[in-house]
Amino acid sequence: MIEQKCAEKGLRMTEQRRVIARVLSEAEDHPDAEELHRRAAAIDSNISLATVYRTMKLFEDSGIIERHDFRDGRSRYEEATEDHHDHLINAKTGEVIEFTSEEIERLQVEIARKLGYRLVDHRLELYGVPLDDKK
Repeated sequence: MIEQKCAEKGLRMTEQRRVIARVLSEAEDHPDAEELHRRAAAIDSNISLATVYRTMKLFEDSGIIERHDFRDGRSRYEEATEDHHDHLINAKTGEVIEFTSEEIERLQVEIARKLGYRLVDHRLELYGVPLDDKK
C-alpha cells in the first residue's frame, strides 16, 4: 500500500496526499495524472491537478511509484512492487496488460551476458493489436 510505503520513507502525508495515495493503490489500471485527479477530486474537491502532479513526482522520486510512457503522450503511474512484470499495450485502445514470462527473463539475462554485461534492470513494453483485428 502506498500510504504505508510513504510512512516507511518518512514522507509527510497531508490529507490530500493520503487521498491520492489511496486512489492510486486502489487503481486496477495505469492512470495518468488527469485520471488520478478526477478520481481524487471525487473524494476531496479541494485537490488540484497541480497537487496530483507534485505528489506523483514526490512518490516517484521516493521510489514508491513507477512512471511509464506508453507512447500515448501521457505519463501513467503504478505502485512500485518487488514483483517484476512487463507490459503489453493495445496500440488501438491504450489498454495495458501486465504479464510475466520466465522465458523472456532468462533470454534477457543470456543476451546481456553474451554481449559482456550483467543485467541489473530492464523494462519491457510490447505494443500490439488484437489478432482478430481486421485492420
